[in-house]
Amino acid sequence: MGIHDIPEIKILPQPVLAWVEEQAAKRSGQQTRVKRVSPLQGGISSAVYGLDILLVDTGEHLPCVLRQFTDEDWLKAEPDLAEHETAALRAAKPIRIPSPEWIAADLHGECCGLPTVLMSCLPGKVILPATPSQNWIRGLAVTLATMHDNQSSYVSEPIDRRYFTYNRIEDLQIPEWTSNPTAWAKVIAHVQGSVPSYTPRLIHRDYHPANVLWLDDHVIGVVDWVNACQGPAGIDTGHCRLNLVQLYGTETADAFMESYLAAPGSVIEAADPYWDMLTLIEVLPGPPGVYKGWEDLGFQGLTDELLGVRLDEYAESLVKKL
Repeated sequence: MGIHDIPEIKILPQPVLAWVEEQAAKRSGQQTRVKRVSPLQGGISSAVYGLDILLVDTGEHLPCVLRQFTDEDWLKAEPDLAEHETAALRAAKPIRIPSPEWIAADLHGECCGLPTVLMSCLPGKVILPATPSQNWIRGLAVTLATMHDNQSSYVSEPIDRRYFTYNRIEDLQIPEWTSNPTAWAKVIAHVQGSVPSYTPRLIHRDYHPANVLWLDDHVIGVVDWVNACQGPAGIDTGHCRLNLVQLYGTETADAFMESYLAAPGSVIEAADPYWDMLTLIEVLPGPPGVYKGWEDLGFQGLTDELLGVRLDEYAESLVKKL
């Protein structure tokens, strides 16, 4: 049986396997063979695979991750996604939080059929506890504060991409599904007002628990950097808080912010509720729906109705801070 006839390998087409082996050979200076392909869970807009690559000369194994962008709507809106992730991984490399190391990219899918990025594989796993502990919350917060700390002194390849909102702020409407239209009206009015001052820095833009890897109760790395850009630190804290609200409720999101602000390297401007509101309106127009990536990672107990209740409670809590 040939190496590429193994069932686990045939998950990927032959041209993709050949491209991976060629890129791995360039990196290692050795002949290479893909020994195993494992689909990875947690994402819905791209296909992600864990690869075990044999370095033939030494017998060593090189674990890698292959990402192929499959979402046609996303690619139509942003056709240079593989280029974005390439730039983001290079910009993130010097940060004092481990991130995957970029190896190669087929930017427009000429070889692989789809825009594709090959990167190193970090150890660890995603942990979504049924009940979040203080240590887990603190780990998420301290990791983000470390990412934000003194970037100007060590980010050698700043990324060109700038933050933008996914929704047109001027077109926002009170959602039809809410039970608290007054709170949402105030949230919308506030984000349609003046933008607070901030210092642009490299932000992950999609920082949340399903993109954080743990090993032995410690954060070991952060993955999925394709949306990274220059922007406000409050977008990272706000996006993580929005995810925590949906997973666990406002109390957990508030505990995260408290831990973040107490951590070395945190950015005080992120405490302005404007950024939480700006990330909250990204759920509009709705209605809320349970993120399939959470379910794929084994998280249970959420319903669309529960998310609506929690988002309403969160909107009310933010309005009270004004």
